[in-house]
Amino acid sequence: MNTPVYKVTCFITRAGINGDELLLFNHPNVGVQIPAGTVNPGEVLESAARREAIEESGLADLVLMHSLGEVEDPPAPGFIVVAYPTPVYSRPDTNSYDWAHFRTGLPVQVLRQAEGFTQVCFEETDRHFDHQYITYNITGWIPDDALSSQCIRHFYMFTAPYPTPPRLSVTVDYTVFELIWAPLHALPSIVPPQAGWIKWLPSFD
Repeated sequence: MNTPVYKVTCFITRAGINGDELLLFNHPNVGVQIPAGTVNPGEVLESAARREAIEESGLADLVLMHSLGEVEDPPAPGFIVVAYPTPVYSRPDTNSYDWAHFRTGLPVQVLRQAEGFTQVCFEETDRHFDHQYITYNITGWIPDDALSSQCIRHFYMFTAPYPTPPRLSVTVDYTVFELIWAPLHALPSIVPPQAGWIKWLPSFD
């Protein structure tokens, strides 16, 4: 459980009429967020940042301006993360039925361990805060080394070099995100813990 999982946060900026603006997206079940994601095993950090920035903005011609540094970003209390893509087995045995797959970076809860495997649970709810029901639950066994308690987050700054619409939308994982250009001096409320990431922006006071 010592293989670190790398994550990237992408600050996408542009020059606005009243100063620099930051691209945010409004997830219908979570709230206002900053584009971010998980680095795939073997993927170069900058390539992962560019991939996530394009996927979550729909803007293909972004220019990478700066690498802003990194920080330890451990999983939420009570959770651990998947270190690499893995089947989910019905028993602690690779010969048992592998009925689901977990992606890198997915947060899961540990239930028990046996024979080099860990039984974990992943739940998705109807919304991030004040959820009313569980949309689905995956419980099964994965190899011990497919889990990590160490996450390292890297921050990158991109700029959009051409005029872009004030509002646009993009579809990611079957979910439509509304994108918003927000002035850096008047940002809307961003979901925690992402609100704390803003301090990494060089122009942020």
